[in-house]
Amino acid sequence: MNRINDITIPDAHAAMRARERWNSIAKPLGSLGAFEDMIARTAGIQGTEKVSLDRCTVVVMCGDHGVTQCGVTQCDSSVTARCAVDIAEGRSNINVMADSIGADVIAVDAGIATDVRCDRLICRKAAYGTQNMTVGPAMTHEQCIDAVTLGMDIVKELRGKTDIIVSGEMGIGNTTAAAAMASVFLDADPASVTGRGAGLSNVGYARKVDAVRTAIQVNAPDKGDALDVLRKVGGVEIAAMTGLFLGGAVYHIPVVIDGVISAAAAAAAYGIRHETAGYMLASHCSDEPASKGLLRMMGLRPVIDAGLRLGEGTGAVMLIPMLRAALAVYHRAHTFEDIELERYKEYGS
Repeated sequence: MNRINDITIPDAHAAMRARERWNSIAKPLGSLGAFEDMIARTAGIQGTEKVSLDRCTVVVMCGDHGVTQCGVTQCDSSVTARCAVDIAEGRSNINVMADSIGADVIAVDAGIATDVRCDRLICRKAAYGTQNMTVGPAMTHEQCIDAVTLGMDIVKELRGKTDIIVSGEMGIGNTTAAAAMASVFLDADPASVTGRGAGLSNVGYARKVDAVRTAIQVNAPDKGDALDVLRKVGGVEIAAMTGLFLGGAVYHIPVVIDGVISAAAAAAAYGIRHETAGYMLASHCSDEPASKGLLRMMGLRPVIDAGLRLGEGTGAVMLIPMLRAALAVYHRAHTFEDIELERYKEYGS
């Protein structure tokens, strides 16, 4: 964890040079909107206006949640291990989507409740799932720190091998944990930030809201201490994703936020070190109700609003081809100087 003391804000000069490049391209100023900002921010993260997004790696953190004992999901925790193996072996939704854009996918066992036999699943288990957060903390302090650390370690191992990381997750019950974290971070009533996840009946949804409310009452997480929130009402894979975002800031690699679970992890990283927000890119606004508030809290703007809620990093990976299309304009389009036209002038509104 000492590495987080090395986190600084992104390179403002590289970002400024990227914005100057955008303004030199023969088109109306700012006409590619948020994508111009994302490319400029990526320049700041990478420390050069010569932005590259050729190499993309999707990191899917996997873990189980004891709160499933409260009947907050349609299926039991055994599904986590099965889906983790499918992702590791290239058979899941995220693999198909990542393959279509030439991205790599790695699956990490951060906290699956059982030992999983799969050579392609990276085992970095910080715990065998979380405890039931409605009766006590989800993790010990040591387990939480170990999970965050493993996320940072994954980024360190990817340094020099990838240009951008997509955050993904797999964990039955993790929308319940994310809702609890969001309720604390946003000072929001549990009912206003809790969605139906993969699908719940009205009775199941009521149980889920009650579980979130009870977990917060029992554990009294401290909003001002993001690690305390993460430990008490989070998840092992969420903590590992928090490490991904912190690692992105330490090692200067942009990390893309996916849906609400990813956003909760990003919010925890932001709570630990506010500077990490400068290394994050928000892909989409999840259909889960906490998503918008968490992104807004970090000052981030998603560019896709399509009611996505599949998880695994699928929404985030959809951002990559859009960024690459904008980057093609950034690198290859003709400039005003090329065609000997006067530049557009910028006027205040």
